[in-house]
Amino acid sequence: MATGTVSPLLSLRLIRDTSCIICRDDNKIKKQHIPALCDLRCCKNVPVRNGLIGQKPPSINPERLKDFGEEDYLNGDVKTWEMKIVSRNEELLRDALSSIPQASSRTSLASCNKLIRFEDISAAAFKIQCGVQKTPCMYSRLSKQYGMDIYLKKEFLQYTGSVKERGVLYLLMSLPQDQQRKGVIVASDSNFSMAVAYHASELRIPVFVIVSTSTAPARVKMCRDYGAMVISYGTTAKDSQVHARRLAQENGYLYLEEEDSAVYLSGLGTVGLEMYEQVPKLDAVIFPAGGHCGLLAGSAAALKHLNPHISIIGVESESFPVLQQSLKAGHPTEDQACNNHHFYGDVSGVCFGSNSLQLTGKLVDKVVAVREEDILISMLRLLEYERATVDAEGAIGLAALVAGKLPELKGKRVAVVICSGNLELHLLQQCIAHALTLDNRVCRFSLVISDCPGDMSKLLEILAREEARVLDIKQERTFVTSELFTVEVICTVETRDKIHTAQLRNVLLERYPRTVWTER
Repeated sequence: MATGTVSPLLSLRLIRDTSCIICRDDNKIKKQHIPALCDLRCCKNVPVRNGLIGQKPPSINPERLKDFGEEDYLNGDVKTWEMKIVSRNEELLRDALSSIPQASSRTSLASCNKLIRFEDISAAAFKIQCGVQKTPCMYSRLSKQYGMDIYLKKEFLQYTGSVKERGVLYLLMSLPQDQQRKGVIVASDSNFSMAVAYHASELRIPVFVIVSTSTAPARVKMCRDYGAMVISYGTTAKDSQVHARRLAQENGYLYLEEEDSAVYLSGLGTVGLEMYEQVPKLDAVIFPAGGHCGLLAGSAAALKHLNPHISIIGVESESFPVLQQSLKAGHPTEDQACNNHHFYGDVSGVCFGSNSLQLTGKLVDKVVAVREEDILISMLRLLEYERATVDAEGAIGLAALVAGKLPELKGKRVAVVICSGNLELHLLQQCIAHALTLDNRVCRFSLVISDCPGDMSKLLEILAREEARVLDIKQERTFVTSELFTVEVICTVETRDKIHTAQLRNVLLERYPRTVWTER
């Protein structure tokens, strides 16, 4: 075979009972060890053709052939298929092979900190395709309301409800086999920990989750259901982290925490690849930012490589502008006030590495901050228009459009990443109730009427005529400070919108001049 060309026919042999994939041609054999992949994920006894297993949609691009290695034959169930590669050269394949992060016997991920390349993200996309959902990126009914074509990338539909699965799965699959046998340990109740609990169990890796005693019981139960051994220790997150590190050192576990290693960022960057394929001619993409900006950094690397003209925008909270402060300072900064904030979740975390910060500063076009009120209304809009129950991290990207922070996107095609949907039930109830109040759709007023038969019915008739739905009504007789034989009525009602609320208020003031409207 001539140098610089690739044989038009490659025979790719997949060994299901081992964690190796065989790639062979007529003249050359190359070896590379890679971790187990579809062995644990894909269904057996399904037709294999064109490099696709079952119904997995992505095809194998030539630059992704670096993921195929070769190993000596082992006895087991072997299936073969063929694929043609046209007009590519061996030099491209060798370059792609050299870009794969090599596994080493490491005890932390710090050694993998380097700027990622598009080839790294492409490799990650191929390896994790059997283990994570290719979530839809759908046109939203909110588009008309905000004057632009909005497409929502629904990453909250992942099995654990978070985009973190992508980075975690690629991270676990990149571990050396001896470390996979020993196990991994994490110390938090975050989306990252739940993704580790699930995917480690699926890969048959022993996994331990250390949480503080103040962790919500629902989170503890969820991690156990995913297959992790959950241990409650200490009253604070720091106590559980110290205990987890000690257990890791004593037992040989790998202590995992959310870092900006190249492997983890490459896994998260696969979101950008999918969005580019799913929505043609994108003008801008909006991501959640904050301290944990790995999704923003990794996806920006993919999107800017594919189309440098796509505008990449990050959104964080005004209460915790960690990313903006870090970019201004030129190094990661920590805002102590944002730690352990249950509402904001991972968005309120500290900036965890210079790798993500460097990528963000180089590739991200704009970072904006939004108020808590905008996030709550965004959660309400997603629930009503998309039937999507998301947390603050998932809703913060849309909040930038709700708040009018990006007027330059009017009339353009915009994708928004809805990255997380893990909100505890008691918080969900409070958030929706508060959002309805902020949206002027739930209001409260008090007025004084005479304590005579028929006066209360007249008030209710007015509310019914104005089509206001009564949610709660109370009567106070004992502590009324006005004249005798009167009753103070405190009423909570639901209206359609801000205009309807203003109409109701005017009608009540005309009939009851001393009506007191409770402001937010």
